[in-house]
Amino acid sequence: MPQATPSPTTCKPADRGQAYYELGSTTVFASRNDPRFAYTLYVPETILESGNNVELVVVMHGTGRQFAHYRDAFAEFGRWNNCIVLCPLFPVGVRGDGNRDGFKHLIEGDIRYDRVLLDMVDEIGERYGKRFDQFALFGFSGGGQFANRFAYLHPEKLWAVSIGAPGSVTLLDVNRDWWVGLRGFEQQFGKAFDLDALRRVPVHMVVGKADLETWEITHREGGRHDMPGANDAGATRPERLRTLKATFDAAGVRVQLDELSNVPHNGMMAVSAVQDFLAGVLRERRAG
Repeated sequence: MPQATPSPTTCKPADRGQAYYELGSTTVFASRNDPRFAYTLYVPETILESGNNVELVVVMHGTGRQFAHYRDAFAEFGRWNNCIVLCPLFPVGVRGDGNRDGFKHLIEGDIRYDRVLLDMVDEIGERYGKRFDQFALFGFSGGGQFANRFAYLHPEKLWAVSIGAPGSVTLLDVNRDWWVGLRGFEQQFGKAFDLDALRRVPVHMVVGKADLETWEITHREGGRHDMPGANDAGATRPERLRTLKATFDAAGVRVQLDELSNVPHNGMMAVSAVQDFLAGVLRERRAG
């Protein structure tokens, strides 16, 4: 029989603290390996049941760092689909320079944001007695850039990825230099790009058809991330995501693209499409 979920008002103090702060919509935790970074979770109470089939979904914030908003938006999904939802917080200016964009490119000085995330995944697995060799990843806007690049670097870690409205894209193109493309990828990260592994990952891309403002995404001469070809993928986010999809298609990577009518640059308005995609992948994954 499944264990009963402890009531916060009737269980022992240690269990009561867990019920309040580590189940459901949790408090905010500092990463044990690097407390400059933090995260919050949604944890379904089924985690207490023996033999439960809980999965992990990571939701990466954008430049606005609305990580708790995304946790709340995915809470019901986590409950009904038996998933822990991990929402990291990578603050602005962790190196004291006010940089808003460091996490989007995975490397900022001596910080490897992909490793920060993987450390969080291991930490959560240990806390709840699970092992998450794979997880799903969704990011919107700046988080979409993170998801795009993380999928190249760690496809073996993903059972699904959803890339939402990135302002800049890294194309699956080995004839363009990093970050516009993948030339120099192994020198950058010390790991070769594994196309066959990426082909095994269900990929979702999502953007609003009304997401047409360009003031934030146009690379200008002298900008922090300006380089040859920085604007070649298109002027708007929908154009850039279509170009990214075309390079995935050409490489044999399966992609579902959702362009949402009457939706501007608003991550919360994309959540439903992302959840539909992840739920479908979960059904297939669990059936298999």
